[in-house]
Amino acid sequence: MRQKKFEKMGKGFILHLFLVMLCVLMMLPFCWVFSTSLRLPGESFRLPPSFFPTDFYYQNYLDVFSKFPFARFMLNSILVAVTVVALNALVSTMAGYSFARIPFKGKSAMFMLFLAGMMIPSQATMIPVYIVMSRLKLVGSLWAIILPAIINPLSIFFIRQFMMTIPGSYEDAAYIDGAGRWQIYLRVILPMSKSVIVMTMLLNFIASWNNFMGPLIYLSDWNQMTLPIGLRMLQGYMGTGSIGIILAGVALSILIPTGLYLAGQKYFLQGMTLSGLKS
Repeated sequence: MRQKKFEKMGKGFILHLFLVMLCVLMMLPFCWVFSTSLRLPGESFRLPPSFFPTDFYYQNYLDVFSKFPFARFMLNSILVAVTVVALNALVSTMAGYSFARIPFKGKSAMFMLFLAGMMIPSQATMIPVYIVMSRLKLVGSLWAIILPAIINPLSIFFIRQFMMTIPGSYEDAAYIDGAGRWQIYLRVILPMSKSVIVMTMLLNFIASWNNFMGPLIYLSDWNQMTLPIGLRMLQGYMGTGSIGIILAGVALSILIPTGLYLAGQKYFLQGMTLSGLKS
């Protein structure tokens, strides 16, 4: 009995030790970013290299805002990401509810055809989307970045799969109480799908936050540029920018996505786990 207990404790210890080592290994790049962002420019490439800065040079963070319109870039990124997340959540939940709970002819075939769109690489749609945005006279505005990101087949797939796990008895009870389709969608299905909605919102926020090609293609006014373009601007001409200032900008840019993930990680894990189930 004791031997089995010790064997179980030993296996648990080894597993936890492995997970701690893996966690430390994954955190090293982030620690290096924050460490280098506090170095003097001459210390960044010193040999032998040191992991921790000898002098904490906070001027790098001040230079990010004083030498570049970094705050404007961040505000533009927040505006684009929040708008994309809100509109995508609206469209994805309605489409997911339709595919999961409303019977209509050709639903399965339409859903499979819809999912087939995920196999088309984004590079193949750049020119057609640009032509559409040009004809709508949206090139040069933030809407040229927002509109293509509103419909995300992956978000609709996750929400549809999650909504299929909700027992039909809830809808039946709502129908008996006199609720209509919209009332069931708003008051029954959406509150029960909170975890998968938060998960898709996090994924879409991060995708929009990291979007580099969209602003590069559609925007020309520096006052409308988003954070990925701003970080590229920090590198300077021919990559001669200070590595400390660049990584200070990188460190600032990952704070908001990291904070959102830490705040919503419970819903993220629940949504990822339950979206693959079907009742």
